[in-house]
Amino acid sequence: MENLGDIRLFVEAANLGGLSAAGRKLGLSPAAASARLVKLEAALKTRLFERTTRQLRLTEEGRIYLLHCQQALQALEDAHAALQAGRSVVRGKVRISATSDFGRHVLKGWLDEFNVQYPEVTFALVLSDSLSNLLLDDIDLAIRFGVPPDSSLVARRLASNRRVLCASPEYVATHGAPDHPRDLARFDCIVLGTAVGLTNDWRFTRGGEIESYTLPLAGSRETNDGALAREWAVAGYGIAMKSIWDIGADLRAGRLNILMPEWRSPDVPVHALYHRSRYMAPRVRALLDFLLERFSTVSRELEAYLNPGTEAG
Repeated sequence: MENLGDIRLFVEAANLGGLSAAGRKLGLSPAAASARLVKLEAALKTRLFERTTRQLRLTEEGRIYLLHCQQALQALEDAHAALQAGRSVVRGKVRISATSDFGRHVLKGWLDEFNVQYPEVTFALVLSDSLSNLLLDDIDLAIRFGVPPDSSLVARRLASNRRVLCASPEYVATHGAPDHPRDLARFDCIVLGTAVGLTNDWRFTRGGEIESYTLPLAGSRETNDGALAREWAVAGYGIAMKSIWDIGADLRAGRLNILMPEWRSPDVPVHALYHRSRYMAPRVRALLDFLLERFSTVSRELEAYLNPGTEAG
């Protein structure tokens, strides 16, 4: 803790791109600021910056140290605010990671709703279909389908997640619709790639029946972006396998129809992932509670689309 002032100087220097500017912000002369940074590097036995005549550039060690310092300073500020107010204060920035399609078309709107309740919370939303290294990235909460093989993360189940075949009404009107997985060979299909490869092996169950279909890549559209796969399906380019969460708005608007709903694909539940050892700030806890409620409410709305013969509301 005796290095707390030096740590604040380091964080400001990294944010502002210069030691003199950081010193001025903290009321230090250039010489004093330089001496304190040298002292911090000596205590760490690590060079935090590459120094040039024009700017400071973080070393790899400095980048890693910066992430931890930012988290530590934010935790201290949270604790101070809670003590000053005599309660848990819901304010500050939440850094969230989500898949591209879900983040753009579902989560973005939910965050707006959350802001109505908690206007002092701001967001940094990172969209990626691959799971980045949350231990190195400055992420408070990640929303992912499935659980990654990383024991250092806590996985909180938010909701079930049916993956369904979908196509536009126009595509179905022109080409018809499959009744059985073996019929898919007659249709155009859209393949989504992931960090571990293309997901062109589609598997289905109906009661005790098990069927699978491997999409021929030569005649299929491919993308590694879930949002683009959905847009292609809406535009009538073929049949896509999508999360029910990603296409909820399209189902309501009539832009997509679910095909073969009686054939189930393996469920991949939605989880919130967060660091096991990191202090959970009031703003993160409030957002997690809010997401649990929203997933529960919308799950009931989407259920009608998954059951043939049920009127969607």
